[in-house]
Amino acid sequence: MFDVAVIGSVNLDLVATTDRLPGPGETVSGNAYAEHAGGKGLNQAVAAARSGASVAMVGAVGDDEAGTRLCSIARDDGVDVEAIVVVSGAPTGRALISVDGTGENSIVVVPGANALVRSDVIPAARVVIAQLEIPMLAVIDAFRSARATGALTILNPAPGRPLPDVLIGLCDFIVPNEHELGLIGGVDALLDRGVASVVTTRGGDGVVVAGREHGTTTEHTQTAFTVAPVDTTGAGDAFCGALAARLAAGDALEPAVRYAAAAGALATTIEGAVPSLPRAVDVRHLLESSER
Repeated sequence: MFDVAVIGSVNLDLVATTDRLPGPGETVSGNAYAEHAGGKGLNQAVAAARSGASVAMVGAVGDDEAGTRLCSIARDDGVDVEAIVVVSGAPTGRALISVDGTGENSIVVVPGANALVRSDVIPAARVVIAQLEIPMLAVIDAFRSARATGALTILNPAPGRPLPDVLIGLCDFIVPNEHELGLIGGVDALLDRGVASVVTTRGGDGVVVAGREHGTTTEHTQTAFTVAPVDTTGAGDAFCGALAARLAAGDALEPAVRYAAAAGALATTIEGAVPSLPRAVDVRHLLESSER
């Protein structure tokens, strides 16, 4: 049994850096260009592996050089890729990312093979985590399988969109950012529909964990860690993957969120998605230094 199974997207990120992001209809000059491994699924799988979890990835890539390269990158980080399907005739997914001088970004995702992800076989795991860059039906089927085996389920509802009741009812934890939270109905509506905890990431304002005790909504806030950000790409995925790893290791929710918040903060200090995902030793160092 794996600690974490991730069902999600695998992308090649095409990243342009510029002094500021363009407005509608505007062209700006870029300062640099790079290609990185990405996709929310792959990012979260690698983040969980770097946090010490044994990880299996379920996804799809095209029969192209990008797909081969991305599977190799995941494998190099110890992620089991046996359930990543190679789809003939479909391109591997791409993300077109612009990053400005303050580290803020805008992203356009082209799904490619990700639109064909299926969840026929989900590897046995303690925690199953998914996002919404793949078909929603695949996520629903994966969570049904996870629940049948007693696994915890985590949904990162990104990109944000309204969620059907059947999916919400299969989630133990939902991890949105503030924008996504509004699109999926808000904390009370999610808790009313059966979610155990809503973990909302708020960038520099930290994380809010909401749940229910005796019919009353409770909240706990985890403050943000102080770092010098250069690129926020992948920070949310670092948080989600680290959270899944620590929950699989048996941590209670609050210490797991604290660890994940430190991982998310460190991910903003390096450019790119997968390249920025921190390892456990670095996260522990930040946690320890923040307590001095």
